[in-house]
Amino acid sequence: MRFVWAVVAFVLATVLIGAGIAQRTIFMGPTEQTMELSADEAQPYVLVDAEVLNAHPGLQTLLVRGEGQIFVAYARTGDAEAWLSDTSYTKVTLGKGDEPVSETVDAQQAPAGGGETSGRNPAGSDLWLDSFVEDDYLVTEMQLTPGHSVLIARDGVEPAPEDIAVSWALDTRTPLAGPLMTAGGVLLLAGLVLYILAIRHQRRGRGPLRKGPGPLPETQPIEMQSGPRREPIEAGDGTAADPDGAATGRTDPPAPTSEGEEQSSGRAPRTALRRRLALGLPALTLTAVLATGCSAESWPEFGAQTPTPTPTPTVVTPEDQKPPVVTKKQGQRIVSEITEVVQQADAELDIARAETRLAGAVLEGRRTEYALRAKIAERTEPLTAPRDKVKIVLPEATDSWPRAVLALTVSEKDDTAAPVLLTMTQDDPWSNYRITEMADMPAAAEFPDVAPAWLGTTRIPAESPFLALAPEQLAEAFSDFVDSGDKSEFAGRFDATAEKLAQSIRDSRTAILTGLKEKKADTTSSVAFDMTAPEETPLSLATLGSGAVVAVRVDDTETITPTSSDAVIRIGENQEASVLTGVKESAKGFTTTYGIQLFFSVPAQGSKEQIRLLAYHQDLLSVKVNK
Repeated sequence: MRFVWAVVAFVLATVLIGAGIAQRTIFMGPTEQTMELSADEAQPYVLVDAEVLNAHPGLQTLLVRGEGQIFVAYARTGDAEAWLSDTSYTKVTLGKGDEPVSETVDAQQAPAGGGETSGRNPAGSDLWLDSFVEDDYLVTEMQLTPGHSVLIARDGVEPAPEDIAVSWALDTRTPLAGPLMTAGGVLLLAGLVLYILAIRHQRRGRGPLRKGPGPLPETQPIEMQSGPRREPIEAGDGTAADPDGAATGRTDPPAPTSEGEEQSSGRAPRTALRRRLALGLPALTLTAVLATGCSAESWPEFGAQTPTPTPTPTVVTPEDQKPPVVTKKQGQRIVSEITEVVQQADAELDIARAETRLAGAVLEGRRTEYALRAKIAERTEPLTAPRDKVKIVLPEATDSWPRAVLALTVSEKDDTAAPVLLTMTQDDPWSNYRITEMADMPAAAEFPDVAPAWLGTTRIPAESPFLALAPEQLAEAFSDFVDSGDKSEFAGRFDATAEKLAQSIRDSRTAILTGLKEKKADTTSSVAFDMTAPEETPLSLATLGSGAVVAVRVDDTETITPTSSDAVIRIGENQEASVLTGVKESAKGFTTTYGIQLFFSVPAQGSKEQIRLLAYHQDLLSVKVNK
């Protein structure tokens, strides 16, 4: 019966192991599904909608082939279409039956570069969430969501590659393959054990291999005869013959075997056992290798735990909320690229390079500083620039232009370096972001709670009545507070950090007046100070507390004029004034202008909180001879 069970175990083991191997080979099927994309007409740009890439579930792999450089980027569909609005391009969407359909979209406005196409290279645009550049062959994995598209091009002039395909990985998991092969290995081992036990039992049940000798026949006593003994004569056929020539017909009994030979006959069963084990070990080894060599896809998933959700602050998204203009990763990339350009411009004093990434008061300050550094070797202190890590990104949620982003940057290498707060503005789809305001954040300042980058925020109108102070009034209010001090109607509206800055400006003015008195120049000259707000629309972005972060600029001017027609104003040791005016003295005097960039946190209307100063920075903008 043991033989029967051993055979059954062998058969079942063969079936199970074979079934497990078959699941990973002939029954597994294809590993991916591919869709070819084509264009009816060669165009410099091909825009593939996200619905094409989402035609099948799973991770999307985009394959583009063609001679030369290949550029691939993905962005929000609205941003990509706005970037392509001045040129013709091929748009690929999903038609009936989940088949790709391509159409040519004509330019909606006059091309920026003239001609049939704009000839604009898409590489380097800040609109792209991410981009890739390779030669001849480009493969990238994506996970696009609805509302996004992929742009495929070369340099904006040459036709885009035509060999485009999208593939999706199919689910090829076989969770039963591993258990089947393991179970087959266990049955194979059990069958071998049963087979060995069956042979052993059979050998023990058969008893001795040779029977004992039977009873001897009865014989008569032999009488001894006298006379000489006759020796038997051997016959040619092996029988013994008596002297008379008659054959006795008797043969000699076989010689008994030695004790060693009897023991050697007992080794046969053990040798056969070793041979059977040697034949079974390769099968067991093969099964073990197959079972252990299976990947995680060949085993069921046990013990999969659902992650415990972590409570987060509740953020209510308005129904008409537009998508944020940048993501946090995109914001970090843009700031890093701006920092690299600005550092090169600062090192080479290249204002043309700086203009590609700076604007407004920041650019004006850099322009003056470059002129001074070209003539004054002692001006080597580092200029304010973004830090290497973006800690907070607050993008405007809009689908129109211009658009803005607020970013708080910190240094990962130097904990003592002050954080830098900045705003970036993009004028149109074809322009890159440029820093318009940038200031150092003091240690005492605390940044307000703002919406996450994936949600974005809205821009507050300059005349908004829902804040403690309308953004358009903020610069004038701070200027009046600096000029009038405690007599200002806005005294008490600003926090201690803002009061400290205002007092430092007043102290610097007092020091100038004291210096004139000490030189006895106050009888021949007079100094006037004035802080004004330029005619610029401030940038205001809403915070979570119904307040806003407002970036404004004020110009602090210092005008010195002679009080007598015979008097002149000499520059003296003022190297900055000498370099910027090119003169040593003037009978009409000089006007020095400083630009101060300010970031305020303005609470909501009716709040008892003060207007908090978040960051500030002062630049020398100009020194001019009075007219």
